[in-house]
Order: sequence, then structure tokens, then C-alpha cells
Amino acid sequence: MINTFSELFDTYSWEETSKSIYAKTAADVEQAMGKTVRNLEDFKALISPAAAPYLEQMAQLSRALTLKRFGKVMQLYVPLYLSNECNNICTYCGFSYDNKVRRKTLSPMEIMQEVAVIKEMGYDHVLLVTGESNQSVHTDYFKKVLELISPHFSHISMEVQPLDLEDYQELIPFGLNTVLVYQETYHREDYKKHHPKGKKSNFEYRLETPDRLGKAGIHKMGLGVLIGLEDWRTDCFFTALHLGYLEKKYWKSKYSLSFPRLRPFSGGLEPKVEMTDRELVQLICAYRLLNEEVELSISTRESTVFRDHIVNLGITAISAGSKTNPGGYAVEPESLEQFEISDERSPAEIADMLRKQGYETVWKDWDSSLIGL
Repeated sequence: MINTFSELFDTYSWEETSKSIYAKTAADVEQAMGKTVRNLEDFKALISPAAAPYLEQMAQLSRALTLKRFGKVMQLYVPLYLSNECNNICTYCGFSYDNKVRRKTLSPMEIMQEVAVIKEMGYDHVLLVTGESNQSVHTDYFKKVLELISPHFSHISMEVQPLDLEDYQELIPFGLNTVLVYQETYHREDYKKHHPKGKKSNFEYRLETPDRLGKAGIHKMGLGVLIGLEDWRTDCFFTALHLGYLEKKYWKSKYSLSFPRLRPFSGGLEPKVEMTDRELVQLICAYRLLNEEVELSISTRESTVFRDHIVNLGITAISAGSKTNPGGYAVEPESLEQFEISDERSPAEIADMLRKQGYETVWKDWDSSLIGL
């Protein structure tokens, strides 16, 4: 019996999985597209190079499935960066411990200054983000933040360091609805190369974080990899494997996927593997064809043109007006960013773009009203 995803993960070989994906043929793609219920072998075909000529058909199917399940509504969310303090060395992040910059953690008064601006934008769903520093941004700090801001938002998500089961159990009653935890890459050896120092260097602890979230009874969890660190096709297969495992074991929780591509930051890291816009569309559509229920999110990392087009093809959540530095909205706009954003339009401009495409904008998580029913 499999007790954790780590145990299931250890039964797979990265190399064999990769070979299997790249061996898929046009016939495999056509077979996968002809099904109404698809499995992981079908997903391999849909993310394989052999699927590239079928992108238009995949996009049409993905759009139809998304409209059937989610309708023409788009959830809007915004990140609130609380701290850039971090004890980890990560090769791809502006907050990395070895990046010699001034560090900042927002005080309660500063947090409320940021909240005031975010509320003026219209948001009722906020994503709390920090670096990974147990000395300054720890469970007690998160409790105080949640207690402070929960009266102002109907849905609070968090993207911080992985925590123990007991920590999640303590935070949920304070208003925590969703936790995002990205594995960055499922390639064990390359993971170590990109995380040489700090608690984040523990591959297994991070890999089993969603298991702890599921046991804690979190409302929703988000998965993903940082596209560009390793072969995206293989990494995203393991993300799909992880998602399927979690949905079966922790079926009361909801799930979302994100698609962050490596962006420029202070310190710089060139992607090991470049992913084209067409390939990102292929991946998003493949996930939708595999799973009609999962929420798919796209951030301001992506360009204006790309985001305008992808909202029709499977995306259900989009950020707007994002600042990736602590205090970026009101307190200290010039502090260090975690990464550079690409789409700098305001939330009002994004909402207008969506309306022109026939979408209703939802400024909070649409499931939050169902919690406790």
C-alpha cells in the first residue's frame, strides 16, 4: 500500500519516463484525443513532440471542456509579498540567501497599508508570499497575519515554506484556505543542484508537503514546477502523476495547477530548457484534456499577448497588477523583486480585456462560499 507520494514517486524512473514520452507517435495522440476519459499514458502522448501538429484540435477540445465545467468566468487573484528574507540558496530566485540585498519583512501596519491598496483594486482573494526564513516568517507570524487580514478577504492563499502537519492544522482555523507548493523540479539530482543550501534542499520533505496538507484537511492546494529548470515534458508528467495521486487520496480537497516559466531576476539563471509559447499552450490543453476539474492558473510572468489568447483555452484563474516585492503596492515599491513580471496591466485593464472576450470576472475564489456547507 502506498502511504505517501514519495513512495509512489520512487517506483518511477525519470529516464524511462522521458523515453516513453518522446517515443509517443501520431497514432498515440489521435487515440488519446478520441477518448472521453484519459489516463497518464494519454497525457504522455498529448505533451509529446508528436502532438505538436494537433495543437488546434487540442485547443478546441480544451476550450469546450473548460466552458462545460467552469463557464465563461475568470477568477482574479493578486499576490501580497510579506517578506524577502530567506535562508535558502536557490539558483533561480532573487530572494536567494547569497543574493546580497536589503531584506524586509512587513510589519502589521505595513501589511494593512498594502491591504488597503489591494482592496481598492477590487480584490477579495489574496495570495500571501514570503521567502523561506523560519526565524522571521514562521507559524506564529503567519497566524498574526491571517488574523489581521482575514476580515478583509473571503479567500486567502499562501505560498511560503513547506510546514509540518501540525503547523497547517493550526493555521487553517485562522482563515487559511489554499496552499501553493511547487516542487520546482521532480528531477532529484538537478533539484539538489538548484537548492544547495537551506531547508529547501530536502527533496523528500518538499515532495511530501501536499500529503501533509491533505492530512490537515486544506480546502485547496496548488501544484507546479518551474519550467526551464529541467525537461518540461518529463517534469509535467510527474506533476500530473502527483495530482492524480492526491485527488484519489485526499478527495475532499480541490486542486490547481500553475505554469511558471523561468523569468529574469537579480542574479540571473538561463533556462536549461526553453519552452515556446506554442509548447505552453500544448501543455495547458493537455492538462485540461486529462482533468476537467482542475483549476489552471496563469500569472503575470507571461506576456500581454500570450495571456490575452490563453484565457480562452483552459485557464480559470489569472493574476493582475502583481508586485513581486514586499511592500510593492504602497510601502516600498522599489524593494527587490523576486522576479520580473511581463504583463504590467492594471486589474481594471485585465478585467476590461476579459469582458471584451465575454468573460465575467470573479474577484474571489468561487468555492469559498461553499466551505462549511
